[in-house]
Amino acid sequence: MQQLIECVPNFSEGCDMTIIEKITDEIKKIDGVKLIDVDPGKATNRTVVTMVGTPDEVCEAAFQAVKKAQELIDMRHHKGAHPRFGATDVCPLVPVANITMEETVQYAHKLAERIGTELNIPIYCYEFAAKEEKRKNLASCREGEYEAVPKRIESPEWKPDFGPAEWNESVAKSGVTAVGARNFLIAYNVNLNTTSTRRANAIAFDVRERGRVKREGNPVTGKIITDEKGNPVMEPGMLKSVKGIGWFIEEYGVAQISMNLTDITVTPLHVAYDAVYERANARGVRVTGSEMVGVVPLQAMLDAGKYFLRKQERSTGIPEREIIKIAVKSMGLDELYPFDPDKKIIEYILKDDQKKLIDMNLTAFADETASESPAPGGGSISAYVGSLGAALGTMVANLSAHKRGWDDRWEEFSDWAEKGMAIQSELLRLVDEDTLAFNRIMDAFGLPKGTDKEKAARKQAIDDATRFAIEIPFKVMQKSYEAFDMIRAMAETGNPNSVSDAGVGALCVRSAVMGAYLNVKINASGLDDKSFVEGILTEGKMIEEKAIQAEKEILGIVNQKIG
Repeated sequence: MQQLIECVPNFSEGCDMTIIEKITDEIKKIDGVKLIDVDPGKATNRTVVTMVGTPDEVCEAAFQAVKKAQELIDMRHHKGAHPRFGATDVCPLVPVANITMEETVQYAHKLAERIGTELNIPIYCYEFAAKEEKRKNLASCREGEYEAVPKRIESPEWKPDFGPAEWNESVAKSGVTAVGARNFLIAYNVNLNTTSTRRANAIAFDVRERGRVKREGNPVTGKIITDEKGNPVMEPGMLKSVKGIGWFIEEYGVAQISMNLTDITVTPLHVAYDAVYERANARGVRVTGSEMVGVVPLQAMLDAGKYFLRKQERSTGIPEREIIKIAVKSMGLDELYPFDPDKKIIEYILKDDQKKLIDMNLTAFADETASESPAPGGGSISAYVGSLGAALGTMVANLSAHKRGWDDRWEEFSDWAEKGMAIQSELLRLVDEDTLAFNRIMDAFGLPKGTDKEKAARKQAIDDATRFAIEIPFKVMQKSYEAFDMIRAMAETGNPNSVSDAGVGALCVRSAVMGAYLNVKINASGLDDKSFVEGILTEGKMIEEKAIQAEKEILGIVNQKIG
């Protein structure tokens, strides 16, 4: 399976789009890398760039971008609200798919060494790539910012991990770059109805993990409490794995709490938002919205949307896009500018551009089925019919969760709706998988057969494709049958005004099971592995019989209620 990593370099230029575009153009030149977000900020004078791809290619793109930034950005003239110490301030690598953190660290070290050696830029390795404990924290590496670099890089304690350890004209221009390996980080700002940076900082200190300096008596003017070594004692904030500061954003005319959520499994997006909301209210300040800097994983948005739906005692078993809309509105992510899920959510950005059946409208799908093309055929239609059956059961669950007088049962129906939505989503995926399976068989039959070796390879390819073409409709059978429990529950206990919809759902699901089984049988006739064929046909027959019985029982319930 293909390995994927993300790289999120931050460049110390947020105003001159010509410079920014020249840097990002270097990334676009590298095959195997997708530039998924460019987020410039004028007040911070900083641009956050996000790219995803295969490891070697991402490292090459990152190197070329760092090289171009060194050429175009002069740190001697840089001013901005965000802490910084280099033209390319930070360049973290993040494991995305099929790659461990240990492997990602190795790539970070190779990239850091190459930048230091070939470009003569001092490099500090941070987070998981840190070569010593005190360098794990980026803030420690960047202490004093660019202005402190001349003394720090020449000190034994802060000698760079790679690159020159002396202050010269080249380093004065480029500054220092921190190269790291880290978990996925969400850069997230919460907007306030104040222009006071001091009040924003107070809220940031309340919530961030590091907290604030502990004082005797008055928390602002009291004497600082120190430990036995004379270091200030810190009073921890509310949220683990959260870094934060308050600042004023001139282009929007508001103060913000700027946070880095460094581990969203510890502190999710919605928890950070609610904590800021709570502490702002306590200090007489209102949260007016928030801002996503860069991109966000789909799951983080779904978790947030479901969290706010539960607070409203509403069903969470609704379509994915609707959940995202709830998250956006609940956290005011569209206050400063529109939040476009297709440009901000990683999975949507990376989704396959290939034309899919399930992306067609109803008329186009029907016309494609009716055309001379043999696919989509009965297998894809079975999967689609099954998804409609699951969708009908889910609809009844959602209507029941929202029914007047049933407020104490919303969670019960929400759970059923979530199960139904999961079945629907998987069956929709199998619509295209079944057509893919048919196309794989056609491709296998088209392989050359001029030599014995080619004949053997062709036969193996046909066998593999045929097995796949059996397994996909069998999955359709299994997944469709799973919907019966939910549909039965809706027929028995759901909104009585929608009981006929549960009945139609049962009819659809039974048809999906039987239709998919026909495809299992016809494809099984072409496979030589008789043991496999016998086993799957026997199991398929059992599922078909149980589906017919389940449909009969559910229709009995429905007809009795209809009268």
